[in-house]
Amino acid sequence: MRKAVFESLRRSIADQDLVALATVVAGPEIGSQLLIWPGGQTLGDLGSPRLNQRAALYAEQLFPTQQSARKTFDREDATVDVFFDVLAPPPRLVIVGAVHVAAHLVRFARELGFETILVDPRSAFLDQERFAQADRRIGSWPEDAIREVGIDESTFVAVLSHDPKIDLPAIEAALRSPARYIGVLGSRKSHRKRRSALREKGFSEPDLERLQAPIGLDLGGRRAEEIALAIAAEMVAVHHGRTGAPMNAG
Repeated sequence: MRKAVFESLRRSIADQDLVALATVVAGPEIGSQLLIWPGGQTLGDLGSPRLNQRAALYAEQLFPTQQSARKTFDREDATVDVFFDVLAPPPRLVIVGAVHVAAHLVRFARELGFETILVDPRSAFLDQERFAQADRRIGSWPEDAIREVGIDESTFVAVLSHDPKIDLPAIEAALRSPARYIGVLGSRKSHRKRRSALREKGFSEPDLERLQAPIGLDLGGRRAEEIALAIAAEMVAVHHGRTGAPMNAG
């Protein structure tokens, strides 16, 4: 069984799948392991069917933030400590809107290890030289591009076009996905209007709370590169499960 777990883990890493490896680190069956994928698929055994089920449910709570953790479970006969090693693929950034801010954001994101995908149906905006560092450029409407790309728990989405005909379909598609981060450029006033439009389309308040809008940390900058830096900083904070508060806060 351990060989099968190892081979499946190796394949998942090679295929850049999100997966968690649960290992008993204290208690009965120490060293036993269970692989867990989003959706509840598992392989392996922690020594108890009920513990396997509870571990899979706990892993589902870790997948959205992709943070590893240790948790204690009570079994019928003992207490068991399980370490969950969440193994995530490299993060991807889907940028909707080939605007000036996007050119800087592509550069910052690439430096931070993100795969960058630029989407804009206005093909003339997808200038080859201006966005040469982007890994992919897609000249389709956002809902089609997002369907083509596929958004998972490791995907960050930045909606920057400032054009409702482009922004709203992109936001709707992102909200229907498990995207790790959805940020939207615009003022608080425009975001209030956007939220009203999304409510009319059936999105709930918990759905709308997923939106980071206005996008980025409040760094005070107004130039395109400063706005891009604020967005990149917020993405880094989300990626590491932090708030972006000052180091000396509290």
